[in-house]
Amino acid sequence: MIQIIIALCMLMITGVNVAVAEVITIGAASDLNFAFREIAMEYEKASGNQVRLTLGSSGNFYAQIQNGAPFDLYFSADISYPRKLEEAGRTVPGSLYQYAVGRIVLWAGKDSHLDLSRGLEILREPAIRKIAIANPKHAPYGRAAVAAMEHFKVYDQVKDKLILGENISQAAQFIESGACDIGIIALSLAVAPAMKSKGTYWEVPAETHPLLEQGAVILKSSKQQESAKQFLAFIKGERGQEIMKRYGFTVPSAG
Repeated sequence: MIQIIIALCMLMITGVNVAVAEVITIGAASDLNFAFREIAMEYEKASGNQVRLTLGSSGNFYAQIQNGAPFDLYFSADISYPRKLEEAGRTVPGSLYQYAVGRIVLWAGKDSHLDLSRGLEILREPAIRKIAIANPKHAPYGRAAVAAMEHFKVYDQVKDKLILGENISQAAQFIESGACDIGIIALSLAVAPAMKSKGTYWEVPAETHPLLEQGAVILKSSKQQESAKQFLAFIKGERGQEIMKRYGFTVPSAG
C-alpha cells in the first residue's frame, strides 16, 4: 500500500495524468449469465475499469429503464426493447447494436431417463409433471419456447404443466434443482461449464420460433459514456466475439 501511495505522489509531482478507474453498470438478459461474467472479467483486466453486472429478464429491464434505472448499458435478448428506447430518445445516438442471435434448447438433468432425441414431442410423456420455461410475458426466451411448442402442436397439451421462471436463468435452475422434470432454456446456459456436465440437451430448430435477435444500447443518462463505448467495442472485438461464439451465440461479422 505504501508503495502505491508513493507511486501516485510521484506521478502527481511529475505532472503525469493519473487514469481513474470507472465503474460501468450493465443490465443484461440472463441468457448472458456465463458469457458476460467471462467477458466482464477480461474487459476489467484490459481496461482497469470495473463492471457491475445485473442479470434479469429483458422486459423487466426495459420497464425499469423507462422508470429511470441508472444503467450505463442495456443488453436485451430482444432487440425491439432497445430499439424502442432509441425511438424515445433515451439512448446515445448510433449506439444501438445487434450483438448476437440466441438459440433455445430442450434440457434435462443427467439423471433423467427422458429421450431428448424425440425433440419437443417428448413433452407429451405422462411421466413429465413440470416443464420449466421463462415467463413469456417479459422474457424473449419464454416467448420463443411457447412459439416452438405451438409449432410442434404440443403447447395446448402441456400448458398446465408449465412452471414459469422470472427469467431464463431461473427456469434453468428449476430443472437443475429437480423442481422440474425438463424445460426449454437458452443454449448459452446449456453449454456453460457450470451446467454442461449436469445435463443433456436437444437444439430446438431455429425456424420453429421467432429469431432471438439480441440488441444493446448505451443509455443517454449514463455518466460513463466513454467507458460504456469502450465495453461495447470490446464486445464487437475479436476476443468478445470469440467468447460469445463459444457460448452458442451467432454473432455479427467483426468490424
